[in-house]
Order: sequence, then C-alpha cells, then structure tokens
Amino acid sequence: MTLRYGWTTGACATAATTAAYTALLTGAFPDPVEVVLPKGQRPTFALAVEELSGESVTAGVVKDAGDDPDVTHGALIRATVTAARPGSGVLFRAGRGVGTVTKPGLPLAVGEPAINPVPRRMMREAVADVAARHGGTGDALVEISVDGGEELAQRTWNPRLGIVGGLSILGTTGVVVPYSCSAWIDSIRRGIDVARAAGRRHVAGCTGSTSERVAAELHDLPEDALLDMGDFAGAVLKYLRRHPVPRLTIAGGIGKLSKLAEGHLDLHSGRSQVDLAAMAETVRAAGGDGELVARVAAANTALEALGHCQAAGLPLGDLIAEKARRTAVAVLREAPVTVDVVVIDRAGTVVGRA
Repeated sequence: MTLRYGWTTGACATAATTAAYTALLTGAFPDPVEVVLPKGQRPTFALAVEELSGESVTAGVVKDAGDDPDVTHGALIRATVTAARPGSGVLFRAGRGVGTVTKPGLPLAVGEPAINPVPRRMMREAVADVAARHGGTGDALVEISVDGGEELAQRTWNPRLGIVGGLSILGTTGVVVPYSCSAWIDSIRRGIDVARAAGRRHVAGCTGSTSERVAAELHDLPEDALLDMGDFAGAVLKYLRRHPVPRLTIAGGIGKLSKLAEGHLDLHSGRSQVDLAAMAETVRAAGGDGELVARVAAANTALEALGHCQAAGLPLGDLIAEKARRTAVAVLREAPVTVDVVVIDRAGTVVGRA
C-alpha cells in the first residue's frame, strides 16, 4: 500500500498567509489557495476559516499530515495579516498556540516567534507574489496561531528546547513524508545545539523515558542535557562528531543497546533485530559454559538472556554496554567526546555499565 504524503505546518501557514494577504488587498479569499513549495510543487489548500475584521484579515487551513502519525495532524493553522509600516517588509508574530524562543542554540534568536527560517522564507515569497499581482506594497504583519497548539506542544520537544507557549512552525520542503524519521532527527540536532549553547559539557542520549530518568539521576543532568534519542543512535553520534560535547552518556534497555553493540545505528524493531546468536557468542567469549551459551541462544528476548546470565553470575549487561560503547566511539571517530553506556531492564534497574 502506498502511503499518502502530507503538508508541514510551514506549508499550511504559507497557504493561510497567502489567502489572508490576498483578501487584505482585494477583499476576496482565494479558495482553494495554491502555494509554491521549496522544491517547486504547487499544492492547493482548502480554507477552513475566512474572517474580514477591520484592518486585519484571517484565513485558516487544517493541517493534513497524510499517513504520518504527526501530533499536529488535524490542527487548525491560522494566519492573521495586517498592513505594516512602509518599508518594513514581512514581520512575524506568534499568535495563540505558537511558541516563542527562550534559549539560544536554535536557528532563531531568543524572543523570536518559533516560525522556522524556511517557512518564513515561503511566507515572505508568497506575500511578495500576492503584492506583485494585486498592487500591494509587500509590507505585512503576519501573526500565525494554532488552535490547541499550547497543549499539542507538550507532546513535542518544544518545552525542552526552551520554546514556550506553543508549537513551532516547521518544514524544510513543505512535504510530510509518511513515517519519516527526519523530524525526530532534526529535533535531536536542535537538542544538541541548545545543550551546547547552554554550556552543557555532558549530554545523555536515551532510548525512552525510563532510561532518561535513570541517566538524569545517575549524573544529575538538567532537562536540556537530555536527548530523546529514541531509535536514532546514529543521529546523535554523527551530529556530535561534527558538534562535540565533552561527555556523552548513552542509556537504554538491553534489547536496543544489544543492537548498538552489534553495530546497528538505527535501533527500530523494523530495521534491526536483537541478535541472540551474537549475544550467545559474547557469553561464550566471556567464559560462559556450553549450557549457558545454549540458553542465551535459545532465549526469546534479550531480557530472558539477561536473566539466564544473572543467574549464572555472568555480567551480560556490562558486556553489552562495553560493546555498545565501542560502536559509539568508532562512529565518533576522533571527536573529543568521552562515552559511557548505561544498560537498564524494564523496571529501570541498571544492569550494565561501561
């Protein structure tokens, strides 16, 4: 089955801005409204809101993320446009449900509305195009808002990145690729940027909320030093290779970190598997007897294998942690980053360290 593509919040905001500025100049809303995306696509968007109110005009578009499990799918994105002073160009304001930047390290200055550079460029170009067609000056104040955006933002990285009050208006292509990893990886990179800008010398890449709690408690790390790595170990390591932080802790469950131990940088179950045969070989090389090696090889899960080794007094968690650490160091190459690894079980108990 072919999965359906969708549109970014930036594309939707551009469509709403185009419609609102057109109505400001002409008194009529184009519906549907066409926008030009960075790669040349020209999608059209139906308007869900049309409001003429004195000197300001508002248009709204409901975001369609296609078949991507995007938290902003179905969100109503509004643009309210008013004429700005001559020569000012396009100015941006965060409306209700759109965040404001409060920490350095992002591609926007502190105090700016969380409308990313590419969406800003798209909206500026759209305003210029409408102005050229309808005799406008191109000077406009554009306020972007998202209904329910403040609540939706709690399900994103924004609070940790220091973006308060709502969502970010995002997108570099305007297109949401179904089940794309790009947004998560971009959030990892921005998390590292924010940590560096805050002067953090120790960050932790964690596979989930339990490992994040453990890493924070072990090392007394503040929230902006915690990277929601998820399955994307490679994204953390490759970005730190180019933008190093002196110390990195990798924390996660034994199943996912056993994949890293075997050289996998994408830990998703659909793209890499726990290799129990390799785990059994690790046990054999560490002095495990034949019976233990066989039990590990025949285990259903990494946790079951861990239980067999714990009963036999063999530190499988430490062995996995050390192999995972070696993989991380190899990916980091010569980057000045010291790595430690923490392996946990489902309850959050530390079962291995290196």
